Amino acid sequence: MEIHLERKPAESVECDALVALAFEDQTDGRFQHLLSDVYGSGEITGKTFEMTLVHNPAGFKARRLLLAGAGKKEKFTSAELRHLSGAALRHLKSRSLKSIALLLDSEYSQADHVEAAVEGALIGDFEPDRYKSDKKDVKVVDRFTVAVPGGGAGLDTALERGRITADAQNLTRELASEPANLLTPSGMAEAARQAAAAYGLECDVLDQDRMKQLGMGSLLGVAQGSAEPPALIVVSYRPAGAAASGAHLGLVGKGVTFDTGGISIKPADGMEKMKYDMSGGAAVIGAIRALAQLKPPIPVTALIPAVENMPGSRAQRPGDIVTSLSGKTIEVINTDAEGRLILADALTYAKRLGCTHLVDAATLTGAVVVALGHVNIGAFSNNDRLAERVLDAAREAGEKMWRLPLDDEYRELLKSPFADIANVGGRPGGAITAAWFLREFADETPWVHLDIAGTAWLDDAKPYASKGPSGVGVRTFVNLAMDWKD
Repeated sequence: MEIHLERKPAESVECDALVALAFEDQTDGRFQHLLSDVYGSGEITGKTFEMTLVHNPAGFKARRLLLAGAGKKEKFTSAELRHLSGAALRHLKSRSLKSIALLLDSEYSQADHVEAAVEGALIGDFEPDRYKSDKKDVKVVDRFTVAVPGGGAGLDTALERGRITADAQNLTRELASEPANLLTPSGMAEAARQAAAAYGLECDVLDQDRMKQLGMGSLLGVAQGSAEPPALIVVSYRPAGAAASGAHLGLVGKGVTFDTGGISIKPADGMEKMKYDMSGGAAVIGAIRALAQLKPPIPVTALIPAVENMPGSRAQRPGDIVTSLSGKTIEVINTDAEGRLILADALTYAKRLGCTHLVDAATLTGAVVVALGHVNIGAFSNNDRLAERVLDAAREAGEKMWRLPLDDEYRELLKSPFADIANVGGRPGGAITAAWFLREFADETPWVHLDIAGTAWLDDAKPYASKGPSGVGVRTFVNLAMDWKD
């Protein structure tokens, strides 16, 4: 889909459908005469995602006018605009329209609005139907235009940033949509290599032998039950000039390409979704691809420990003790708490590579879904300043997060009589004890953990997005790096 910016008056924009915002309890004066009958009938209420399509609007070159419900004006932000843009595109795409323009004017014509509109349209356009053989009913939008009559400076840059970020988010969704028989740890490594080669990034993939030599017993313990070899994927972006403070951001993403639970096997119901257990890893691949094009001021390294968690004949057992790269020993109480085991070694390795600030993303616990549902990402941190930076980046991105506690009392639940730490602490506070486990390996390095288990997958299609992977985290990571200030 081509993306364009248009500065003509709304009446002059040529397209199959022109989308205009309609707010609750407000009548747009531009359309009041044109649509007096529709307004008079009460058909247009402005409620969120309400769509009213009018054919052949008099005085407009657009062949149709879509009034898209934007809800209450005082609550309308860039995040709502992003969703509305996606919802309008999906509504019109389902009617086989090829060219769509979204009208932004008045107070909604700033750079952040243009960026959000583009992101919403591209995210809304994505469909996870790659492997469907019947393509006869597939509908395609050829052109999406953001119409900003008399728009100011910086809008072209915002349009391009929105396109780059949304494309990266859709790459993340493509990877997380892939079935595990086709996207193995080696396949994920190859996807990272391709992204790195295309955008001038450095890529290093540590194989099983190198990880064994280094002493990554925690990661390798998870992988040993699978016939598929593990990989630790490292993709690096280096700016032309180093950050004055020497800051180096490490993005670490869980890359379990399929999670059976291992010997502590999961129930069969819903296990097919466990292909998305690499969504955190996919998000950091998408993010660093975007950053290679947007060029933030600080170096960024993405690390993805990629494994399958399978109950093979050599699989890790409950009660096993492994030695992590940090030297700490871990008693494996539950083999389905594998994400934290692979992240432990990846966090340690990130520090060895010189990362001064760490943010990890992982579909880590069912407990975070119990706590926060499918609305908020669970955020945890050992550093208030970095936590605020991440939360600010998330707010700007429209990705909801809620910070949860890491009180010292929760660490007591991870005590083991046989090793330095146990990999689970029981059911109470499960998301918190999982985060505390990771904190042990971040140690004193400023670190934020994002538990995306409840937000990385949409069980049902939304007005603005298809069912399946959401690509959550990408926009937050991009904002965090791009807005970095020493």
